[in-house]
Amino acid sequence: MLRHLTLFSVDHPRLVIGLTLVITLLFAAQLPRIKTDTDPKHMLPATSPVRVYNDQVERWFELHPDVIVLGIVNEKGLFNPETLRRIAEITDDILRIDGVIVRDVTSFTTADNVVASGEGITARPILEGVPNSSEQIAAFRASLYANPLLMGRLVSRDGTTTAIYVPIEPTANGKEIADRIREVIHKRGGEERYYLAGDPVARDTFGAEMFRQMGIFSPIAGMIMFIALYAMFRNLALVIANMLVAMLSVIWSVGLLIGVGLPVHIMSSMIPVFLMAISTDSVHIFNEFAFRLAEVKDKRRAILDTMAVVGSPVFYTDLTTAAGFASLAAGSIIPVRVFGIFVAFGTLVVLLMSFTLIPAALTLLREDRLLRGRDGEGEGAASRGLGWLGRMGIYRGKAVLVVGLVLFLLAGVGMAHIRINNNMVAWFKRGSEVRQADAVMNVKLGGTSTAYIVAAGREEGAMKRPEVLSYIEGLQRHIEGDPLVGKTTSVADYVKRIHRVLHEDKPEFEVIPSSEEVIGQYLFLFGMSARPSDLNNVVDYPYQKANIHLQLKTWDAEAMRRVMWLVDGYAASHPIDGVTFRPAGIAYFNMVWNDEVLYGMLEGFILSVILVYFLMALSFRSFKWGAVSFIPLIFTIVLIYGFIGFIGKDFDMPISVLSTLSLGMATDFAVHFVNRFRRRYGETPDVEQALLWTVGRPGRGIVRNAVLFALGFSSMVFAALTPYITVGLFMAAIMLLSSLATLIYLPALVSLFRGRFLKKDLS
Repeated sequence: MLRHLTLFSVDHPRLVIGLTLVITLLFAAQLPRIKTDTDPKHMLPATSPVRVYNDQVERWFELHPDVIVLGIVNEKGLFNPETLRRIAEITDDILRIDGVIVRDVTSFTTADNVVASGEGITARPILEGVPNSSEQIAAFRASLYANPLLMGRLVSRDGTTTAIYVPIEPTANGKEIADRIREVIHKRGGEERYYLAGDPVARDTFGAEMFRQMGIFSPIAGMIMFIALYAMFRNLALVIANMLVAMLSVIWSVGLLIGVGLPVHIMSSMIPVFLMAISTDSVHIFNEFAFRLAEVKDKRRAILDTMAVVGSPVFYTDLTTAAGFASLAAGSIIPVRVFGIFVAFGTLVVLLMSFTLIPAALTLLREDRLLRGRDGEGEGAASRGLGWLGRMGIYRGKAVLVVGLVLFLLAGVGMAHIRINNNMVAWFKRGSEVRQADAVMNVKLGGTSTAYIVAAGREEGAMKRPEVLSYIEGLQRHIEGDPLVGKTTSVADYVKRIHRVLHEDKPEFEVIPSSEEVIGQYLFLFGMSARPSDLNNVVDYPYQKANIHLQLKTWDAEAMRRVMWLVDGYAASHPIDGVTFRPAGIAYFNMVWNDEVLYGMLEGFILSVILVYFLMALSFRSFKWGAVSFIPLIFTIVLIYGFIGFIGKDFDMPISVLSTLSLGMATDFAVHFVNRFRRRYGETPDVEQALLWTVGRPGRGIVRNAVLFALGFSSMVFAALTPYITVGLFMAAIMLLSSLATLIYLPALVSLFRGRFLKKDLS
């Protein structure tokens, strides 16, 4: 079938190119409909237990998952009329921004302070009017520091920092509202420093920056690859034909993704990068064609001869790569599923173009221009270097394997130090505005990462029982002992506050009352006087469930895991009958899908290995050759991840998918090498000469493939987002390392164990 495709394309080149352009235009027409989705909640299916429970908790306690935190810092102190007036004015301006949930904005001028009123209580704004005299300012400061509910949340202990918490509508864009807040800050001026943090700011800023990075670095990578290709072949027509394959695979894949109504996530935004890497496999066709044309001086024959010898390895390498990426669809992380499916589709597009568009394009190119390209089996530096590699593997095979084994063992030690972690804030560079804001808020106040511990009683009214509230208070203090926990708030804190206020504000009454009836009265009074959300956020009605609100000082998944260990440990050492505790919130959700990345990618990788192995064994019609072809893959993966462990780089979602890429690329090189070696050995049964020829001729295509990609995507080290930097660096390393492993370890293995591999297969 593949031969017929090639013949048809050579005989009808204009028809093939015309059909390709028409289909490309259909896919390209979908591109303007592109939309993004960087919401962490959408990483898992809507039916996943953690997502269902999170949504339920938000309904129970009327919680807003998307909250922007505006930090205001005055190192000289907040307590002066000018700063307090600006805080009040900024709050008023924020309340007028579309998309802000006005009733639940929390700042000095909107947050309630519980005070005694006759025989009851009343709740009024902490800052009802800007104080002017030093006495008024001192009284205001004293009222803040006397209220534990406000310390660490609305004011820092050193008095230099406050925050305005701005909940936004679910459909609002966090970056756009953050930009509106920046306009407000610019208008109000002052000596204060302002920091915008919170999940919606990081998430939506990342989404906008993601597109900007794609728009900048995809063309740069393409341009570098174009220059590198021209330096390799010195033929503009060949270079354009090669680049067309990459462009078409990207347009078809992204166009299909958008056409079926899917948004672009962080992973799917990298589809163009990966497809440009995979499409470089077509360089093997151009590499062999250049040799063949120089030898036979007949373009049609050179094309057909090239596809006859290269077609099989190209088919199986693209097929194994597609299978590897398609296996990611078996995982539970939605962006990884989408990424895997559409990269697999794009890889199949590359495969189709290899047998249609490329032969058609070569057919239309003038033969005299093609012959101008500089190639051949000359004795240049590249040929001498490849010859040295081949001889090293063949004649120093034992030493090569020993060195490889030592590196393998050292890398295994590094892998033991790998830390599984996803942190979207860390996906920005250290000097970025988002990361600086998050760091300041985590140092000065309770933290920007939010989690909940939901206490559920067996019966209604459980949360009015003094022993239950005392237990919740004890659990809070236990959790706050961890340095990554900045602040906890619960219904117990409100009950204690009311109890103190109703007893002449004496500190010794800041305790849980011993009467369930009194607690019920306090909650009733507070619900009648304060904002509804103040009570509803921490306890439900009829007081069967309570919510402990946690502020964490990092978005690292490890912080939430430590909280859960603390909760479980406290429950084990302080058992309480009839009450259970369960985590929720965005920090807990991040931890869950962080673990899903590990296990999902591990499962996907194992499935990929199995699929690819059988495809390779099918390609070689030999289980032994399929096994030996995995050596460069295993070596590459272990060394790369060992290095990650040694340098302390987090094993996050972008890093995790590199294993799949290394699976595809390392096996690609091995398939080309083994296929061409076996064919050459069948023609001239001299092991050393066949290996040297394979390293020198097909090996040149392997090196070109690796260098071409490494040069193009190493440019991503200048990106503003660390996932792009990571992917660029490690993808370049994977390509270079896997090509080197193929060209030195396969000759060594074949040479040392020739009896096992060649006796029955090729003799």
